[in-house]
Amino acid sequence: MTRNIWRAAVIMMLVLGLGMTAQAEDTKIGFVDLDQAIGATAEGKAAREELERKMREAELDMKPLMERYQSLGEEYQKKSVVLSPEKLREMQLDITELENQLKLKQSEFENRLQLDRQRLVEPLMQRLQLTVNEVGRDQGFSLILIRGAPGVLYYKEALDITDVVIEQFNKEK
Repeated sequence: MTRNIWRAAVIMMLVLGLGMTAQAEDTKIGFVDLDQAIGATAEGKAAREELERKMREAELDMKPLMERYQSLGEEYQKKSVVLSPEKLREMQLDITELENQLKLKQSEFENRLQLDRQRLVEPLMQRLQLTVNEVGRDQGFSLILIRGAPGVLYYKEALDITDVVIEQFNKEK
C-alpha cells in the first residue's frame, strides 16, 4: 500500500513538473481503462468466453461432491438424535472428509483459473500496453495513466482515450 502511495506521489510530482516545464509545448494527458479495452477486443472476448466455459466445467465437476456433502449434512441433522455416538462420529468424519475434498477441488480450480487467466490475458495486456505507447507517441501525449490507478481521484471524461486505444489495437491485428 505504501509503495502505491509513493508511486502516486511521484506521478503527481511528474505531472506537476511537466506542467511547469512544458511552456514551449502543451501537456497532453490521457486515461485508459485497460479492463474495458481488453474486454472490447475480439481476443479479449474469446479469452473471457474460455474462462467462463472453464468456470462452468469446474462447477459441473464439483456439483456431485457438493450434493453429496449437502445430503450427508441433512442426513446427519435428521438422524443425530437416533444414531449411536459411534455412528455420529463416523458421519462427522465423512462430512469432514467431503468438506476437505471440496476445499481441495476449489483450491485446484482457483489455481488453474489463475494460470489460464495469465495465459490468456497477459499477452493481450502486453500488446495493449504497446498500443497505448504507440497512441501516446503518435498523438503527442505527455502522460497516459490507467483509469482507477492509485492516486487518481478524479479526471475529466474527455481525457479518456480508451476508445482510441481499442480502435488502434483492433487495427493492428
